[in-house]
Formats: sequence, C-alpha cells, structure tokens
Amino acid sequence: MPSLRAAWHSRNKRPLPESIQFTLLKFEKIWIVDGSTLEALFRKLQSLEEAQRGQLAGKMSTVIDLMTRLPVEIWFEENPKASDTNLSENILNLVTKRTLLLLDRGFYHFNFWHQLIEKKVDFITRIKKGAAIKIEQVFTDSYGVKDTKIRLGSGTKKTPFITLRLIEVRSGKTWHSYLTSVLDPHILPPYVVADLYRRRWRIEDAFNTVKRLLGLSYLWTGSINGIQLQIWATWLFYAVLVDLGDAVADELSLPFDEISLEMIYRGLYHFTMAHQKGKATDPVKYFADPQNRNLGIIKQKRKPNIKLIVAPFRDLQRGTDQFFFNNSLKAS
Repeated sequence: MPSLRAAWHSRNKRPLPESIQFTLLKFEKIWIVDGSTLEALFRKLQSLEEAQRGQLAGKMSTVIDLMTRLPVEIWFEENPKASDTNLSENILNLVTKRTLLLLDRGFYHFNFWHQLIEKKVDFITRIKKGAAIKIEQVFTDSYGVKDTKIRLGSGTKKTPFITLRLIEVRSGKTWHSYLTSVLDPHILPPYVVADLYRRRWRIEDAFNTVKRLLGLSYLWTGSINGIQLQIWATWLFYAVLVDLGDAVADELSLPFDEISLEMIYRGLYHFTMAHQKGKATDPVKYFADPQNRNLGIIKQKRKPNIKLIVAPFRDLQRGTDQFFFNNSLKAS
C-alpha cells in the first residue's frame, strides 16, 4: 500500500475534482468510512455442510481515501448485524488531526462526534428527520442555499448538546441537508460540502467492485482466518486495479472518475492475448492507445462539466442553484 500511495503522488497529469482540490488546502486527508455485510457462506465444502443455510459470513468495514481511492484500513466483524457505531473506537484510534471524515447516518452518535472534535478531526454527515435543533447563527439564506450554525441534542448523557453547521441545498423541489463540524463557511463553503458528500458514494462503488467484480460475494471457507484472508487479498487486488486505473487516467490526462475500473479489469484478458502475441508490453500504454478505445475504458459522458461554486457567502441566483445541483447531485 505505501508503494501504491507513492505511485499515486508521482502522477500529476490527471485533474482532481475541484471540491477535493479546495478541501485539501485546509485538510490533510479526506476519508470515507462505511461498513458492508458479507454474503451468505457457500455450503459446497464438506466443512460447511452442517452450517445453517443462508448464514452470513460477517461484516467488513472500510476506510477509503477519497483523494487516492485506495483503502486505508479494513476491519472484520463476525456479527453481520453489528452496528456501525461499534467502529467508533477503531476510527478514533486511526484518525489524526486535520482529517475530514465523510460519514453516513450509521455513525449518528453525539458522543462519537464530540470525541472526533476533541481530536481536531472534522466530519460531514446527514441530519436525521425530526432532529431538534436551535439556530444560533445564519450565514446564508437564499432561494437555493441555507447555511446556519445550530445547536443539536437534548443535553442528556446519550445526546449531549453539540454545535454544528446545518447546510441545506435545493435540487429542483427537493432540499438536501448536511451536518458538518466545520463551523467556518470560509473553510468549507456550502456547495463544497454538498459536492464532497455526494462523493461519499465512492465507497459504495468500492464495495460493489470488490464483491461483484472481484468475487468477494463468494466465500468458500467457513473459518474466520479463511474469510479474513479472502477479504485482505480481494482488497489488495482492488488497490492494484485502482492503481492501474489511475495510471491510465494520468496517461490520458483525464479525471479518474472518467475511467471504468470494470472495463479495465475485463480488458486485462485482451491485454494478455496481445502480450502473448508480442503486440503489447505495457498495460497502461495498451489501455490508453486510441486503437483500443473499443474496450470501453473511458466512460461515456452523461453531463457537462459544471464549475463548482466555492463562495462561502453569496446571494446565489435561482438559475445558478438549479443549474449546479440538478447536474451534480444526480451523479450520486
């Protein structure tokens, strides 16, 4: 993994998303944390014949670096129904100051948030419906954006008071709401928060890749050690695939998001055939060759590139709000 991270930093031709570039001026790392339940064990091995039908193999939880897309840490839990909040201690032991975490509502835990803030670690998450809030300061209140500092909680031991920013953005007739511990809009403007959080979906893409494309949905052993070996090996394979995809993106001077990891994976067969015939030696050059565009390595564009608005305070016009969000939030 250190070698793959070093390789990522050696490339400089593929552009990074604007929201990530902007955020990395204030933070050292942007990490996504989430968990995924493993599939049922196959019962075809003799050692699994007496296992309960449909028995789930457990749960894996992963930290992904949004910048490099590489896995940072992976945890395994035997209990497939384990709550994401059980990871709180592991996350607190892993993160360092100036880290920004993208968390789903599975980590909606006030004491955990307080501990992150004490470590100078910030986060973005979603607010739960019906949450009791008290507005303390209004930063922006326009047709398409509302940005306020709020107090959340009831003052109890389970839900102590906590001061956060509530950001609400309009997409058509729908409002999307976000919570962040970053209280200064100059550090994380509203549109940057919204754009970063929609990129939280990248960890779902990673789970889909390791499970469906790389075979982690098929578990052939019932032993804990065997399951863990398959998890670690598959994620390492995923990391190498990400590295290859990033190298191809850099060779083509394209954003990583425009490269299809699935088609690179499937295209390795064609590269192998070409290599055996002496027609190719470098997979990066092979996939970047215009003559091989029929492999589908470059995704088809579905929307035009939209300029990200990074103004912390701005009375945004109705057309601008709708233009940005109707084209960016749909990508999630």
